[in-house]
Amino acid sequence: MAKDYYAVLGVNKNATDKEIRSAYRRLARKHHPDVNPSDKASEALFKEINAANDVLGDKEKRRKYDLYGDNWEHADEIERMQRSRGARPSSGGGFRYTTSGGPNPAFEDIDLGSFFGGMFGGGAQQAGGRRRAPRQEQPPADVEQPVEVTFDEAFTGTTRILMVEGDLGEQRRLEVKIPRGVDNGSRIRMAGEGRATFSGRRSDLYLVVQVKPSPRFERKGDDLYTDAEVPLTTPILGGEVEVQAPDKKVALRLPAGTQNGQTFRLNGLGMPKLSDSEKRGDLFARVKVKLPATPDEETRRVFEELRDKGL
Repeated sequence: MAKDYYAVLGVNKNATDKEIRSAYRRLARKHHPDVNPSDKASEALFKEINAANDVLGDKEKRRKYDLYGDNWEHADEIERMQRSRGARPSSGGGFRYTTSGGPNPAFEDIDLGSFFGGMFGGGAQQAGGRRRAPRQEQPPADVEQPVEVTFDEAFTGTTRILMVEGDLGEQRRLEVKIPRGVDNGSRIRMAGEGRATFSGRRSDLYLVVQVKPSPRFERKGDDLYTDAEVPLTTPILGGEVEVQAPDKKVALRLPAGTQNGQTFRLNGLGMPKLSDSEKRGDLFARVKVKLPATPDEETRRVFEELRDKGL
Protein backbone atom coordinates (compact mmCIF):
# COMPACT_ATOMS: atom_id res chain seq x y z
CA MET A 1 0.00 0.00 0.00
CA ALA A 2 1.25 3.49 -0.90
CA LYS A 3 2.60 5.52 1.97
CA ASP A 4 1.55 9.17 2.33
CA TYR A 5 4.57 10.65 4.08
CA TYR A 6 2.75 13.92 4.67
CA ALA A 7 0.02 12.03 6.52
CA VAL A 8 2.63 10.07 8.51
CA LEU A 9 4.06 13.35 9.85
CA GLY A 10 0.64 14.97 10.12
CA VAL A 11 1.43 17.95 7.87
CA ASN A 12 -0.04 19.21 4.60
CA LYS A 13 1.76 19.24 1.25
CA ASN A 14 2.51 22.96 1.59
CA ALA A 15 4.28 22.54 4.93
CA THR A 16 7.52 24.47 5.36
CA ASP A 17 10.84 22.80 6.17
CA LYS A 18 10.55 24.12 9.71
CA GLU A 19 7.07 22.62 10.13
CA ILE A 20 8.31 19.26 8.88
CA ARG A 21 11.28 19.27 11.28
CA SER A 22 9.01 20.24 14.18
CA ALA A 23 6.48 17.51 13.38
CA TYR A 24 9.25 14.91 13.03
CA ARG A 25 10.86 15.76 16.37
CA ARG A 26 7.53 15.73 18.19
CA LEU A 27 6.48 12.36 16.76
CA ALA A 28 9.93 10.75 17.03
CA ARG A 29 10.14 11.74 20.68
CA LYS A 30 6.69 10.29 21.33
CA HIS A 31 7.30 6.95 19.56
CA HIS A 32 11.03 6.42 20.22
CA PRO A 33 11.78 2.80 21.27
CA ASP A 34 13.51 4.06 24.42
CA VAL A 35 10.26 5.75 25.45
CA ASN A 36 8.12 2.75 24.45
CA PRO A 37 10.12 -0.38 25.25
CA SER A 38 8.69 -3.65 23.88
CA ASP A 39 5.95 -1.76 21.99
CA LYS A 40 6.13 -3.20 18.47
CA ALA A 41 3.49 -0.81 17.11
CA SER A 42 5.43 2.25 18.29
CA GLU A 43 8.66 0.75 16.92
CA ALA A 44 7.07 0.26 13.48
CA LEU A 45 5.59 3.76 13.54
CA PHE A 46 8.96 5.19 14.60
CA LYS A 47 10.52 3.64 11.47
CA GLU A 48 7.79 5.14 9.29
CA ILE A 49 8.31 8.55 10.87
CA ASN A 50 12.04 8.39 10.18
CA ALA A 51 11.44 7.23 6.60
CA ALA A 52 9.02 10.12 6.03
CA ASN A 53 11.48 12.63 7.47
CA ASP A 54 14.31 11.19 5.37
CA VAL A 55 12.32 12.03 2.21
CA LEU A 56 10.41 15.19 3.14
CA GLY A 57 13.36 16.65 5.03
CA ASP A 58 15.48 16.62 1.85
CA LYS A 59 14.49 19.20 -0.79
CA GLU A 60 15.45 17.09 -3.82
CA LYS A 61 13.88 13.89 -2.47
CA ARG A 62 10.73 15.83 -1.58
CA ARG A 63 10.50 17.26 -5.13
CA LYS A 64 10.72 13.79 -6.60
CA TYR A 65 8.20 12.42 -4.07
CA ASP A 66 5.72 15.19 -4.88
CA LEU A 67 5.95 14.24 -8.57
CA TYR A 68 6.14 10.46 -8.42
CA GLY A 69 4.92 9.37 -4.98
CA ASP A 70 6.14 5.90 -4.00
CA ASN A 71 8.19 5.75 -7.19
CA TRP A 72 10.28 8.81 -6.29
CA GLU A 73 13.45 6.70 -6.05
CA HIS A 74 13.11 5.94 -9.77
CA ALA A 75 12.54 9.60 -10.73
CA ASP A 76 15.77 9.85 -12.73
CA GLU A 77 14.85 6.80 -14.82
CA ILE A 78 11.31 8.06 -15.35
CA GLU A 79 12.51 11.49 -16.43
CA ARG A 80 15.09 9.99 -18.79
CA MET A 81 12.33 7.98 -20.43
CA GLN A 82 10.11 11.06 -20.61
CA ARG A 83 12.85 13.06 -22.31
CA SER A 84 13.47 10.27 -24.81
CA ARG A 85 9.72 10.26 -25.64
CA GLY A 86 9.37 14.05 -25.67
CA ALA A 87 7.04 13.71 -22.70
CA ARG A 88 6.41 15.76 -19.61
CA PRO A 89 5.62 14.51 -16.10
CA SER A 90 2.20 15.06 -14.64
CA SER A 91 2.10 17.53 -11.75
CA GLY A 92 -0.21 15.54 -9.57
CA GLY A 93 1.96 12.53 -8.86
CA GLY A 94 -0.29 10.24 -10.92
CA PHE A 95 2.64 8.64 -12.70
CA ARG A 96 1.22 9.14 -16.21
CA TYR A 97 2.45 11.29 -19.06
CA THR A 98 1.33 12.40 -22.52
CA THR A 99 3.28 13.16 -25.66
CA SER A 100 3.78 16.79 -26.67
CA GLY A 101 3.45 16.21 -30.40
CA GLY A 102 -0.22 15.40 -30.69
CA PRO A 103 -2.27 12.23 -30.28
CA ASN A 104 -0.33 9.02 -30.31
CA PRO A 105 -2.31 5.89 -29.45
CA ALA A 106 0.88 4.03 -28.63
CA PHE A 107 2.12 6.50 -25.97
CA GLU A 108 -0.67 8.92 -25.06
CA ASP A 109 -1.59 8.82 -21.37
CA ILE A 110 0.68 5.85 -20.67
CA ASP A 111 0.69 4.38 -17.15
CA LEU A 112 4.33 4.32 -16.09
CA GLY A 113 3.71 1.49 -13.68
CA SER A 114 2.55 -0.69 -16.54
CA PHE A 115 5.23 0.61 -18.90
CA PHE A 116 8.07 -0.36 -16.59
CA GLY A 117 6.43 -3.62 -15.61
CA GLY A 118 7.74 -4.85 -12.29
CA MET A 119 10.52 -2.27 -11.97
CA PHE A 120 8.73 -0.39 -9.20
CA GLY A 121 7.77 -3.51 -7.34
CA GLY A 122 11.24 -4.85 -6.67
CA GLY A 123 11.28 -7.37 -9.53
CA ALA A 124 12.79 -4.99 -12.10
CA GLN A 125 15.40 -5.97 -14.61
CA GLN A 126 17.88 -3.69 -16.29
CA ALA A 127 18.93 -3.90 -19.92
CA GLY A 128 20.56 -7.21 -20.72
CA GLY A 129 18.40 -9.12 -18.26
CA ARG A 130 20.34 -8.12 -15.13
CA ARG A 131 18.17 -7.88 -12.06
CA ARG A 132 18.25 -4.58 -10.20
CA ALA A 133 19.67 -4.96 -6.71
CA PRO A 134 17.35 -3.80 -3.91
CA ARG A 135 18.11 -0.31 -2.63
CA GLN A 136 20.36 -0.43 0.38
CA GLU A 137 19.91 1.92 3.29
CA GLN A 138 22.71 4.47 3.40
CA PRO A 139 24.88 4.10 6.50
CA PRO A 140 24.57 7.08 8.86
CA ALA A 141 27.38 9.62 8.89
CA ASP A 142 30.00 9.30 11.61
CA VAL A 143 30.12 11.96 14.32
CA GLU A 144 33.19 13.85 15.53
CA GLN A 145 33.44 15.30 19.04
CA PRO A 146 36.41 17.43 20.19
CA VAL A 147 37.93 16.64 23.58
CA GLU A 148 40.75 18.49 25.36
CA VAL A 149 43.20 16.90 27.81
CA THR A 150 46.22 18.14 29.73
CA PHE A 151 49.76 16.96 29.04
CA ASP A 152 49.73 14.90 32.25
CA GLU A 153 46.42 13.27 31.26
CA ALA A 154 47.87 12.40 27.87
CA PHE A 155 50.80 10.76 29.65
CA THR A 156 48.80 8.72 32.18
CA GLY A 157 45.50 8.27 30.34
CA THR A 158 42.21 9.52 31.75
CA THR A 159 38.42 9.39 31.42
CA ARG A 160 35.94 12.03 30.35
CA ILE A 161 32.21 12.43 30.85
CA LEU A 162 30.83 13.88 27.61
CA MET A 163 27.38 15.12 26.72
CA VAL A 164 26.60 14.17 23.12
CA GLU A 165 23.47 14.90 21.11
CA GLY A 166 21.04 12.00 20.90
CA ASP A 167 18.64 10.97 18.12
CA LEU A 168 15.93 13.38 19.24
CA GLY A 169 18.17 16.36 19.93
CA GLU A 170 18.46 15.51 23.62
CA GLN A 171 21.81 15.25 25.43
CA ARG A 172 23.25 11.80 26.18
CA ARG A 173 25.79 11.25 28.96
CA LEU A 174 28.75 9.19 27.78
CA GLU A 175 31.80 8.10 29.78
CA VAL A 176 34.85 7.60 27.56
CA LYS A 177 38.39 6.40 28.21
CA ILE A 178 41.29 8.44 26.83
CA PRO A 179 44.29 6.09 26.37
CA ARG A 180 47.90 6.88 27.24
CA GLY A 181 49.98 8.53 24.55
CA VAL A 182 47.29 10.52 22.72
CA ASP A 183 48.52 13.53 20.78
CA ASN A 184 46.99 16.50 18.98
CA GLY A 185 44.66 15.16 16.31
CA SER A 186 44.43 11.62 17.72
CA ARG A 187 41.05 10.09 16.86
CA ILE A 188 39.45 7.68 19.32
CA ARG A 189 36.68 5.53 17.84
CA MET A 190 33.55 4.85 19.90
CA ALA A 191 31.77 2.17 17.87
CA GLY A 192 28.00 2.56 17.61
CA GLU A 193 27.79 5.78 19.62
CA GLY A 194 27.00 8.15 16.73
CA ARG A 195 23.75 8.84 14.89
CA ALA A 196 20.99 6.29 14.32
CA THR A 197 18.96 5.58 11.17
CA PHE A 198 15.28 4.71 11.21
CA SER A 199 16.19 1.01 11.17
CA GLY A 200 18.31 1.39 14.30
CA ARG A 201 21.81 1.25 12.73
CA ARG A 202 24.23 3.57 14.50
CA SER A 203 27.30 5.29 13.13
CA ASP A 204 30.53 5.66 15.09
CA LEU A 205 31.57 8.54 17.31
CA TYR A 206 35.15 9.78 16.93
CA LEU A 207 36.78 11.79 19.69
CA VAL A 208 39.28 14.26 18.22
CA VAL A 209 41.91 14.98 20.88
CA GLN A 210 43.59 18.32 21.60
CA VAL A 211 46.45 18.20 24.14
CA LYS A 212 47.25 21.34 26.11
CA PRO A 213 50.95 22.26 25.87
CA SER A 214 53.24 21.58 28.84
CA PRO A 215 55.33 24.42 30.34
CA ARG A 216 58.16 21.95 31.01
CA PHE A 217 58.26 19.64 28.00
CA GLU A 218 58.30 20.16 24.25
CA ARG A 219 56.76 17.21 22.45
CA LYS A 220 57.77 15.84 19.04
CA GLY A 221 55.78 12.68 18.41
CA ASP A 222 56.62 10.30 21.26
CA ASP A 223 59.88 12.12 22.15
CA LEU A 224 60.13 14.91 24.71
CA TYR A 225 62.60 17.77 25.08
CA THR A 226 63.33 19.61 28.30
CA ASP A 227 65.93 22.04 29.70
CA ALA A 228 68.29 20.90 32.47
CA GLU A 229 69.53 23.95 34.39
CA VAL A 230 73.04 23.46 35.79
CA PRO A 231 75.49 25.74 37.61
CA LEU A 232 78.45 26.99 35.60
CA THR A 233 80.98 24.75 37.31
CA THR A 234 79.23 21.45 36.49
CA PRO A 235 79.61 21.47 32.69
CA ILE A 236 83.15 22.80 33.04
CA LEU A 237 84.35 20.28 35.63
CA GLY A 238 81.85 17.52 34.95
CA GLY A 239 79.35 16.15 37.42
CA GLU A 240 75.87 14.84 38.01
CA VAL A 241 72.67 16.81 37.46
CA GLU A 242 69.03 16.03 38.14
CA VAL A 243 66.60 15.90 35.21
CA GLN A 244 62.81 15.86 35.59
CA ALA A 245 61.05 13.25 33.43
CA PRO A 246 57.22 13.23 33.22
CA ASP A 247 56.90 10.62 35.96
CA LYS A 248 60.14 10.82 37.97
CA LYS A 249 63.51 12.50 38.47
CA VAL A 250 66.63 10.90 37.04
CA ALA A 251 70.37 11.57 37.36
CA LEU A 252 72.35 12.64 34.30
CA ARG A 253 76.16 12.51 34.33
CA LEU A 254 77.75 15.41 32.42
CA PRO A 255 81.33 14.96 31.21
CA ALA A 256 83.82 17.73 31.82
CA GLY A 257 83.74 20.33 29.09
CA THR A 258 80.03 19.98 28.32
CA GLN A 259 78.84 22.92 26.21
CA ASN A 260 75.85 25.11 26.92
CA GLY A 261 72.90 23.85 24.84
CA GLN A 262 74.36 20.36 24.38
CA THR A 263 71.64 17.69 24.30
CA PHE A 264 71.67 14.28 25.98
CA ARG A 265 69.29 11.39 25.20
CA LEU A 266 67.60 9.53 28.05
CA ASN A 267 66.20 6.37 26.48
CA GLY A 268 62.62 5.29 27.19
CA LEU A 269 61.64 8.31 29.31
CA GLY A 270 59.41 10.08 26.77
CA MET A 271 55.68 9.70 26.06
CA PRO A 272 53.95 6.32 26.00
CA LYS A 273 53.35 5.08 22.47
CA LEU A 274 49.68 5.11 21.52
CA SER A 275 50.08 1.83 19.65
CA ASP A 276 51.73 0.14 22.66
CA SER A 277 51.50 2.00 25.97
CA GLU A 278 54.17 -0.26 27.52
CA LYS A 279 56.75 1.35 25.21
CA ARG A 280 57.89 4.96 25.38
CA GLY A 281 59.74 7.50 23.31
CA ASP A 282 62.94 9.18 24.52
CA LEU A 283 63.61 12.24 26.66
CA PHE A 284 66.21 14.76 25.44
CA ALA A 285 67.79 17.00 28.08
CA ARG A 286 69.33 20.27 26.86
CA VAL A 287 72.03 21.72 29.12
CA LYS A 288 71.18 25.24 30.18
CA VAL A 289 73.95 26.92 32.19
CA LYS A 290 72.64 29.00 35.05
CA LEU A 291 74.75 32.10 35.67
CA PRO A 292 74.77 34.02 38.95
CA ALA A 293 72.61 37.13 38.68
CA THR A 294 74.56 39.25 41.19
CA PRO A 295 77.99 37.70 41.85
CA ASP A 296 79.69 38.60 45.14
CA GLU A 297 83.20 40.06 45.29
CA GLU A 298 84.92 36.70 45.54
CA THR A 299 83.00 35.35 42.54
CA ARG A 300 83.79 38.47 40.52
CA ARG A 301 87.47 38.09 41.35
CA VAL A 302 87.48 34.47 40.13
CA PHE A 303 85.77 35.44 36.87
CA GLU A 304 88.14 38.34 36.33
CA GLU A 305 91.06 35.94 36.68
CA LEU A 306 89.45 33.58 34.15
CA ARG A 307 88.93 36.51 31.80
CA ASP A 308 92.55 37.57 32.13
CA LYS A 309 93.53 34.02 31.14
CA GLY A 310 91.36 34.28 28.04
CA LEU A 311 88.72 31.85 29.23
